[in-house]
Amino acid sequence: MLIDLTDRTALVTGSTQGIGAAIAAGLARAGARVAVNGRSEKSTAAAAARLTTEVPGGLFVPVSADLATEEGAAAVVRELPEVDILVNNLGIFESRPALEIDDAEWRRFFEVNVLAGIRLTRAYLPGMMARSFGRVQFIASDSAVAVPAEMIHYGMSKTSLLAVSRGFAKAAAGTGVTVNSVLAGPTHTGGVEDFVYQLVDPDLPWGEAQRAFMREHRPQSLLQRLIEPEEIANMVVYLASPQASATTGGALRVDGGYVDAILP
Repeated sequence: MLIDLTDRTALVTGSTQGIGAAIAAGLARAGARVAVNGRSEKSTAAAAARLTTEVPGGLFVPVSADLATEEGAAAVVRELPEVDILVNNLGIFESRPALEIDDAEWRRFFEVNVLAGIRLTRAYLPGMMARSFGRVQFIASDSAVAVPAEMIHYGMSKTSLLAVSRGFAKAAAGTGVTVNSVLAGPTHTGGVEDFVYQLVDPDLPWGEAQRAFMREHRPQSLLQRLIEPEEIANMVVYLASPQASATTGGALRVDGGYVDAILP
């Protein structure tokens, strides 16, 4: 399948590393101009430069802002008044016992993981609808369906994204704009390596630690390994394409068979 996103502008939030960076690279390889986002100018510029090296001919634009704030979202919209593809990837996660999560943490996870994407979708969706083309995606997680006992605040935020994406898809009905969520499974990123070592013996070599984590904490995975960020990006690039015009209001899984159900 030849996916051509030439002349399209994409914004990928939280894209200086990990899944976000892989998504930015994938969209650029398909021809899109990609806005790379992070909180600091230094890290965002460095990520854009690194991606330019990784994707020869790719066009990456650094856009630094804290999208967990209204001011940050407004600054990005001023810098990028129109986008054709919005990937709401920004997110945080951490392990914490359920009864130790205080009000401030609940609010922080909702602000970063949910409200940031809502603000940008609210800003960009009307323009997409007026132009009769647009792609909005929310990067959710298997934790939206199989909420982990060790981080229910994270699970709550990802479950919320399923409702949000379905609702915005209804708002865009019949306009040529699609809105979907992508349920990413346990994925190999630097942050996840830190998380894995919180749950298994920190003295284990990474290969053994990963296997122990999957065996002890994610035994239902059919893939039986962590997913690579590029595998998540492949789904996102497809959903951003004209070929995915009939896919909207969905929750598509790239979870390695982790969720033990036919549907989310």
